[in-house]
Order: sequence, then C-alpha cells, then structure tokens
Amino acid sequence: MSKTTATRARPLSPHLQIYKPIPTMMMSIVHRITGAALYFGIVLFVAWLLAAATSENWFNSLSAIYGSLLGRLILFGFAWALIHHALGGIRHFVMDTGRWLEKRASTKMAVAMPFVSVALTVVIWIIGYMARGA
Repeated sequence: MSKTTATRARPLSPHLQIYKPIPTMMMSIVHRITGAALYFGIVLFVAWLLAAATSENWFNSLSAIYGSLLGRLILFGFAWALIHHALGGIRHFVMDTGRWLEKRASTKMAVAMPFVSVALTVVIWIIGYMARGA
C-alpha cells in the first residue's frame, strides 16, 4: 500500500473575508449586535426600576445620570437598538410567510431598515419630549 505525500488543498470555511458584504448580510449582523446591546439596555432599565422601588435619593441620582447628555445618548442608542431589532424581527417574520424572499425585495428592505429605524426612534423621542412638556 503506497502512501500519497501530496496533500489536497481543503476548501476554506466561508467567512467575512470571502463574502462580499451585501445589505442583507450587514442587516443580519446589525440585528445580532442590537440583540446583544439590548442586554445592556435591560440592565439600565432594571437599575431604574430598582431605584424607583428603593429610595428617592438613588432614584434622583440615577435620573441625573440618565438625564445627562451622555445618559441621553446611551438611552437614545438603546431605543434605536430596540426599534431596529424589533423591525428586523418583523421583517424576518414576514419573510417566514414567503414574502420578500426575492433578492431585489429583500435587498430593498435591508437598505431601508437603518433609515426607518432611525426615523422611528427620532419620532418616538419627539413624542416623548412633547408628552413630558420639555
């Protein structure tokens, strides 16, 4: 029995250096990132609930942090992540029904996602500020 010393080149596993980034792939990646970011946002929300339930001093301190410019930027990012992730879930739900599976339709939806999610986030924040009276 003879042994072959020549080794065959094995195929590379697909990864980001092989694939050209396309809108649907990028939105899939952003959907995963926003899902992970929601974990951090939930920690902020739970901290706010605990502060509201425990003491007025802690609640006022946390409100001052959340009300600062950095705090509002973080809360805006959390709101955007929540809306973007929800829209991505709705998009995938519609695709599960057999719609928007064609390349052109799915690409259009993927390109629209960032714009729609940012617009909805801004509208919700404007409504929130109007309701607050600030």
